[in-house]
Amino acid sequence: MGEGLRSGGLPGGPVTAGTQPSAESRPAGTAKIVGIVWGLLVLNTLGSAGAETIIPLPRSLIQMVTMGALVAAFALALAVNLRLRIRAGAFVFLLTLLLVPSVISSANLESGFGALFRCARLALFIGTLWLLSRWWDGGLTFVRHHIRMYFAVLGSVAAGLVISPGAALPDLYGGRLVGALWPLTPPQIGQYAAVIIGLTVLLVLGRRTDRASAAVVIVPSLVLLALTHTRTATLGLVIGLVLAIGSLILTSAAARRFFTWAVLCAAVAAVGFGSALQAWFLRGQSQENFASLTGRAKVWDALLAAPRTTSEQLFGMGLGDKSFGGLPIDNSWLAVYQEQGLTGVILVAAIIIVLGGVALLRPPSLSRACAIFLISYCAIASYTEAGLGDASPYLLHLAVAASLLAAPAPATPLPTPAAPRRHIPRWARRSEMT
Repeated sequence: MGEGLRSGGLPGGPVTAGTQPSAESRPAGTAKIVGIVWGLLVLNTLGSAGAETIIPLPRSLIQMVTMGALVAAFALALAVNLRLRIRAGAFVFLLTLLLVPSVISSANLESGFGALFRCARLALFIGTLWLLSRWWDGGLTFVRHHIRMYFAVLGSVAAGLVISPGAALPDLYGGRLVGALWPLTPPQIGQYAAVIIGLTVLLVLGRRTDRASAAVVIVPSLVLLALTHTRTATLGLVIGLVLAIGSLILTSAAARRFFTWAVLCAAVAAVGFGSALQAWFLRGQSQENFASLTGRAKVWDALLAAPRTTSEQLFGMGLGDKSFGGLPIDNSWLAVYQEQGLTGVILVAAIIIVLGGVALLRPPSLSRACAIFLISYCAIASYTEAGLGDASPYLLHLAVAASLLAAPAPATPLPTPAAPRRHIPRWARRSEMT
């Protein structure tokens, strides 16, 4: 990949003399450890449920790997931040408050002891983000970490497709692409592909990477996204990029050119490939099935109609597997309502509103555009995907957005060393006196 994506540090020149080194000039070893910590968080949020893999992996083994990754991430983050230097921010603070309804509802054990285990996982996840917040200063470092890690995940998906096309495109999922080496579902793969495509496009527009390196990321990711037939990820990518590039139009000629060409290409594709696009979008479903969002609406109606006590309405029923009646909820807001109640819904809404409001108040910049893309993508995906109330890739996307919106840490002047006193021989002092 290009220099912009390979760079371990944040963009910018060397530290000027007379100032304390900032996050941009931190030691290379620390930068690598921070990148490893982010990769471990990504591994933890991959999940343990999905399609059948080429080599059967016991779910207990996958859970051991993912939880071990989270523990290792927290330990490494603590090792590079032993003095517990953190940057207070609304995002991590609101996430910490989200632990309150999670613990209150999970303590009732209505969802079993697994709820308390998930609370501990969420606490460790948030604690790691607190430790990493020291390096959140509005730069693009975590954008690059995000692209690298999810591109590696997509690389495993592509490898599984090459090794065993039948396992990667099973009939159980209607021929949609799944993870054949690690159990990943089509919506997961579509989400990862859409996010790194959008971020890489923005890096190209901001001239933080070259086009050849960007093509290495964008082209195969587009192919994988098309093979997943994931409508939510596709809509999130398109709408997120429109909003992000729109925030750059007034200040970037490259953004204006890209937007113009994108509109022309979309118009040509709509005219020339309208029927093919419609068939891809419908995925062979009937109008009734499509109208009910592949059966999601029935689960949502049943969830809302279920009787609840006042405590369950306020604090939920405890962290679970984001399902109701044995069926996935597939809606972040209803999943939060089910598990963390109205209190959780208010806190999650506050996270989205605060991040979106801060992004709108920032002056136009590449960091702001990337943050707008990630926030809008998560908001769009929240309608048909769960995850905003628990440790998930969506919280990692929002964490990257928070790092992009953080104000740069002020440089503190280095103390000026005192000039050494010049020794004057005794005979010279006597001569001066005379």
